[in-house]
Amino acid sequence: MKAESDCIIWSWEGQEVRVGYDRLGVGPIVLLLPALSSISTRQEMRPLQERLASDFATVAIDWPGFGDEPRPPIPWQPAAYTAFLQYVLTHVATHPLATVAAGHAASYALSVAAASPNSAGMLCLIAPTWRGPLPTMMGGRRRVREWVARASDLPVLGQILYRLNVNPAMVRMMARGHVYADPDWLTGERFTQKMAVVTGAGARYAAIRFVTGMLDPMANHSSFIETAKRVKEPILVVYGAATPRRSKAEMKALASVPHVRSVELPHGKLAVHEEFPDPVSEAVRSFLRRDSGGKSPH
Repeated sequence: MKAESDCIIWSWEGQEVRVGYDRLGVGPIVLLLPALSSISTRQEMRPLQERLASDFATVAIDWPGFGDEPRPPIPWQPAAYTAFLQYVLTHVATHPLATVAAGHAASYALSVAAASPNSAGMLCLIAPTWRGPLPTMMGGRRRVREWVARASDLPVLGQILYRLNVNPAMVRMMARGHVYADPDWLTGERFTQKMAVVTGAGARYAAIRFVTGMLDPMANHSSFIETAKRVKEPILVVYGAATPRRSKAEMKALASVPHVRSVELPHGKLAVHEEFPDPVSEAVRSFLRRDSGGKSPH
């Protein structure tokens, strides 16, 4: 099957933003949301999308400020991403059977599902996170993070700060450290594609805000857990055994919520869905088959 690619025009605070998405498969709708990171686009969901498309009408969509469409200089904030996801669930992937959300996207999926029951369907959260990389390492130094985010908007200083974060050596170190289990997975054409994403025009505005924690939709661990408790639909959490320690602790805490099912795969870090799509798709399909109440074709 060949994916049908298109884009939407979405407005935020008077500015129009083009956002790309891909449709693949037939059946009940499953929305796929990529992580929010410097190297993330909807293409990271393609291996999983291809495996689910035999049973579902899958829709993989980018986040504004990320992806492969032009990225305007907007001071992105959590409210924008919440509003965008609500728009997608109303106009692009309406009444989905499920929403599959990776990394930070999981927190937004939880927030929207808690606020609007039945809007996102069942939630399949892949290596879910709620806190950006810098606050995970630095703790609660919000003023420093705010300064970095504001400085990133300046023409010269912003470019310098961004290049320090996404130069080839840093991207390789990040990938090996906490994104991919295989240290040689991100090489060759894969690495070239990722670098094309991070070096695209306007890439720094959203990416730096993610790294500094300014796109964290939740203030703390308690909010992360309490939001999950308010979600009425079934929740699946999938993560890899090699997930970095602090992030893994958050995922295990989320998995302890009564109506949350969890699957720990023997391999994988934060991009387990991209690196190991077969076991992830099997876990998602099994969850949807069991908990869909007859809406799944199987």
